[in-house]
Amino acid sequence: TEITLHTSDEEIAVCNLGSVNLAAHVTEQGLDEDKLKRTIRTAMRMLDNVIDINYYSVPKARRSNLRHRPVGLGIMGFQDALYKLRIPYASEEAVAFADRSMEVISYYAILASTELAEERGPYPSFQGSLWSKGILPIDSVELLAQAREGYLEMDRSATLDWDALRERVKRGMRNSNCLAIAPTATISNICGVSQSIEPTYQNLYVKSNLSGEFTVVNPYLVKDLKARGLWDEVMIADLKYYDGSVQRIDRIPDDLKALYATAFEIDPRWLVEAASRRQKWLDQSQSLNLYLAEPSGKKLDALYKLAWIRGLKTTYYLRTLGASRVERHTSQAVEAAAPKACSVLDPGCEACQ
Repeated sequence: TEITLHTSDEEIAVCNLGSVNLAAHVTEQGLDEDKLKRTIRTAMRMLDNVIDINYYSVPKARRSNLRHRPVGLGIMGFQDALYKLRIPYASEEAVAFADRSMEVISYYAILASTELAEERGPYPSFQGSLWSKGILPIDSVELLAQAREGYLEMDRSATLDWDALRERVKRGMRNSNCLAIAPTATISNICGVSQSIEPTYQNLYVKSNLSGEFTVVNPYLVKDLKARGLWDEVMIADLKYYDGSVQRIDRIPDDLKALYATAFEIDPRWLVEAASRRQKWLDQSQSLNLYLAEPSGKKLDALYKLAWIRGLKTTYYLRTLGASRVERHTSQAVEAAAPKACSVLDPGCEACQ
């Protein structure tokens, strides 16, 4: 989960989530920080407004939300941003971009909350909080290292002026929490970008709706193949044969194979390393799926130990290739529709995102 709020007998935690389309804030030259700053300021104001106008089904939830005013601003389209920047997910450059982009988002989200506090007043339970003591998410990394007696290997570098922001934070915050990276399964689809911080699952897949079935190919891949004169009927057939994977197509250059590696073709340690760089800027957590084509006890032990030593608070689903593979053929028989119901075993439930 990405939410790390406290629930008690007196209060039911509520967190209002929103996500910035990171792909819309990058150009081929890099991160557009001015545009991102404007978007974050608007998003934080919107999320704070939601707290006041929201519908609460029980008084305990309303009491908790108005007392602490937590919000969770996150991102979607991280993979699209990497495509635009020509950065493979499994690379040090992607890890550095995860660090830099989340530092900017964290800085301006916290700054926006201080500005809202000056305008509207701090949240009621501000006094005595970590914020009131000038403790920022990056500062909590040191507290974690002390609690673990050194069992923490987490990058702590920063590029922005956090000391100046720390002094503003001491005077008041509008929100007890500001940041959380949600799965964005539905809204990323609406925006036409990759989910959350996820790598591309497949470069080719079949999408079904009321109008029928459509074969969808990664548009960035198609553009690159056309630019190099490689997009033809043979390439289309090869992509279909290999389920969208480019790794075994000899005609495709190595740089494109690295750029368009899919989730199960990326060493999951790269996902953990990128998540670790984000975590130091988050006051909550992130929805981090991990992918293992052939899981084993040894691999799982090593992967989750790495996540722990890198300071991750949580992970989300562990995906395996056998459980995720889609059948190649479907029956034409029309069966009666099963009744719709929410299931804790269904990660695609929109109500649970």
